[in-house]
Amino acid sequence: MAKKDNIASVLAFEKKLVPSDGYMYGTSWDNKNEVTPLKLQEKSVRGTIANRLKEAIKKDPQKLNAEVEKPNLQTIDACALGTEQDTLKLHFTLKVLGGLQQPSACNNALFKQSYQAAVNGYLQTRGMRELAKRYALNIANARFLWRNRFGAENIQVEVSALNQGAEQSWQFNALEFNPRDLSASDAEVTILAERIATALASEDDFLMLDITCYAKVGKAQDVYPSEELVLDKGKGEKSKILYHVNNIAAMHSQKIGNAIRTIDTWYGEFADPEASVGPIAIEPYGAVTNQGKAFRTPAEKQDFYSFFDHWARGGALERVEDEHYVMAVLVRGGVFGESDK
Repeated sequence: MAKKDNIASVLAFEKKLVPSDGYMYGTSWDNKNEVTPLKLQEKSVRGTIANRLKEAIKKDPQKLNAEVEKPNLQTIDACALGTEQDTLKLHFTLKVLGGLQQPSACNNALFKQSYQAAVNGYLQTRGMRELAKRYALNIANARFLWRNRFGAENIQVEVSALNQGAEQSWQFNALEFNPRDLSASDAEVTILAERIATALASEDDFLMLDITCYAKVGKAQDVYPSEELVLDKGKGEKSKILYHVNNIAAMHSQKIGNAIRTIDTWYGEFADPEASVGPIAIEPYGAVTNQGKAFRTPAEKQDFYSFFDHWARGGALERVEDEHYVMAVLVRGGVFGESDK
């Protein structure tokens, strides 16, 4: 069988949504001008045995008592507001880049030509409006707070466009937006989405957003920076290590980016009322690690590569939602080269 002459074995795309790390501060809802950088606190705790036990131990009360008596000593990081602070302030920036028409690397001219035709066709007929609206909603609803969002009495999101000569600002009450509903309509969200869409659809323009979020969670309450990955938990000094930058508690830029691109409602199980699955982050296989599941499988031909390989060579996709999904993965960026063997 002859080789295809339009296979790009080297193919990569730079991400177009580039968040910074998120820095965490403590303040009070009634006086947001008094701000203190949040620092991590080290705790040593004596936990109890809570893991599943072997059958022999479960059936023998004496052995069970012996296990319970064993100390489960742990040293962990924690982070909390001050005793007179009731509000978490999270601050980060987000750069939105254009240039979807050009892969950052592509070693096949024929593939690049057909790819560019597909992208330009999408931009002319669809624009980036649907994706931009969803990104804007995830900014407005403060999805990027993750665990810090739950149980908050008030959440205020302040967004500023910093581009010189095109400054603009928005303010949102995040609790007015349901994170599961990405079809919501709001005038201010629409204006922000238009700025994002214009930048994404451009050839080389950009939009710089400054985002500050205030979440009223309660005096002296715990807050949750990103947790560092501990590969050798048995060997390290701590069993839980939180992220900080220059002694300021922080959230990983990757975690903020994951929240903003949690816009995929086009996969099959989202429409199933019994599945109770909300929007998922844009991923080539719809991977959700904390559920241990891929929602877009090659077997069902719902993954990125099944769509992209056909679409980027001039083929039509059955649903406009599939085109949105493909473009969203390109905004995410990645290395998508295909074997030429």
